[in-house]
Amino acid sequence: MLKQFVFLLPFFSCLFFHVVMAGGEQLSNGGFSPETNPFTPKASLVRYWNKQIQNKSPGSAFLLSKASPLTAVASATFAKLASQNSLPDRLPDFCSAANLFCFPDLGPTLDKHSNDVKFSVYDQRNFTNYGTTRPGGADSFQKYSQNGNVVTDSFRRYSRDAAGHDDSFTGYADNSNVVDENFNSYGTSATGGSDEFKTYQSGVNNPTSRFTAYSDDGNGRAQTFKTYTHKGNAGPGQSFTSYGKNGNGAPNEFSSYGVSSNVIGSDFSNYGENANAANDTFKGYGGDGNVPRNNFKSYGASGNAAVDTFLNYRDKANVGDDTFSSYAKNSNSQKVNFVNYGKSFNPGSESFTGYGKGAEGNKIDFKTYTKNSTFKDYAKTGVGFARYNQSKLRDGKTVNKWVEPGKFFRESMLKEGTLIWMPDIKDKMPKRSFLPRSIVSKLPFSTSKIAEIKRVFHARDNSTMEGIITDAVTECERLPTVGETKRCVGSAEDIIDFATSVLGRSVVVRTTESVAGSKQKVMIGNVKGINGGNVTKSVSCHQSLYPYLLYYCHSVPKVRVYEADLLDPKSKAKINHGIGICHMDTSAWGASHGAFVSLGSRPGQIEVCHWIFENDMNWAIAD
Repeated sequence: MLKQFVFLLPFFSCLFFHVVMAGGEQLSNGGFSPETNPFTPKASLVRYWNKQIQNKSPGSAFLLSKASPLTAVASATFAKLASQNSLPDRLPDFCSAANLFCFPDLGPTLDKHSNDVKFSVYDQRNFTNYGTTRPGGADSFQKYSQNGNVVTDSFRRYSRDAAGHDDSFTGYADNSNVVDENFNSYGTSATGGSDEFKTYQSGVNNPTSRFTAYSDDGNGRAQTFKTYTHKGNAGPGQSFTSYGKNGNGAPNEFSSYGVSSNVIGSDFSNYGENANAANDTFKGYGGDGNVPRNNFKSYGASGNAAVDTFLNYRDKANVGDDTFSSYAKNSNSQKVNFVNYGKSFNPGSESFTGYGKGAEGNKIDFKTYTKNSTFKDYAKTGVGFARYNQSKLRDGKTVNKWVEPGKFFRESMLKEGTLIWMPDIKDKMPKRSFLPRSIVSKLPFSTSKIAEIKRVFHARDNSTMEGIITDAVTECERLPTVGETKRCVGSAEDIIDFATSVLGRSVVVRTTESVAGSKQKVMIGNVKGINGGNVTKSVSCHQSLYPYLLYYCHSVPKVRVYEADLLDPKSKAKINHGIGICHMDTSAWGASHGAFVSLGSRPGQIEVCHWIFENDMNWAIAD
């Protein structure tokens, strides 16, 4: 038997090489060669493509690039571990070999540094007991974990009981993709000194920071958050739990915090509780943001002689929601100023419950706040209201400032010679690969099995990974909209099966060629309508954030699909080849959909077009 297998190997190699070439040059360019083991997931995908796809269209180098990089042996090994529920024991090896998105399991460190330290090249570290009882000096984290794909750092008991010790975080985790930072008992019982977070997590796609028991029992220690999560996108946000509790004379400044961010949330729980003479300033907090959500719970409760200032808070934001529960409750001589609070383009909501209740000698002023503010069970004395306004709307119309120019457009724009603004189509997800079907079919995937999924991927309770897993699985189980057929797929074979189940076995998969032209004007060149430009059906697949490559694929009826050359407006040289899809029936869409906000219409009245972004894909019936 062994001799027969060895004899057949050259035949297998030639056969698979021939299949690749018959499928088109693209598959060869995708990395499949005569020397490739015919039993790898990539080789399996090539065979599956040629078995399932009946037309003579070229194979897809794009799809092949998403296939699992596992070797034949590794694939078999991890499939066996998955069937035995033993993958968690080998998770780091599995994540590395399979090109998955996983947070590392950070081990504690008891590194001791007697001198001041500048961190500029480190990342993925656990700083435990670092800087504890340090007298004076300064540590600097500059350009730390920048431009990373998955950044996770833990600062536990950092600078605890220190005296006059300064910490500076400048350019920390900027432009990274998924960031998870934990500051536990940071600066607890420290005296003097300062912490500065400057340009922290700016431009991050999925920012998360947790400050737990941060600066508790501190004495005269100052914290500054400047340009924090600037231009961040859709992260779970920031959590400040028991921040500055029992502190004495500690000034905190949040300046340009969450500015121009998209769907960022912040939670302040027991912030400044029982503090003495605290001084907190929120300046330009949440400005220009899109749907910011902030929750202040028991903030400044039982504090003494504190001063809190909210200046231009959530100014020009879109729709945000803020909740102040038991704010400054039972405090003494507290002074709070809300200036230009919540001047949103679109009306948001503010809820003040138990605000200043039971307090003595407080002075609370609201200047220029909004009609959508609710005050329930608040202190009847010591609270002043001035210039009670409704949020202003531009031109009398609802405006969503965060519908990016060019994200949606009309079909009439797809004409040769038209100048059109191209949105940012760059893929902002972590780089991942599909899993082989032999593995993904053995992994739990349902809302009823979240606990099992968390175990597989080492996701702690209330962690960023838990939220990522829950969000993805919940969205996948959401009921389809009217006329929609949907499925979430984690293997290349599954995506082929779904596309062919909807469109038949004569299909072509396409994606926009590159990100060239993003965030600038381009000129439409040659345009071709797929299926003769007729109204047809197609399958679009969009990435979901998950440990392995997961696509949310769906099909809706009545679309037109186009491919178009995109040209440099000045030189007229081709810079990209875009795939666009136009939804001809929008009657089932919500009235608040960004497309109608951007284009100025209502459901069912216009068609809506958009580009296929980087690493998303469109399947259509072959011409």
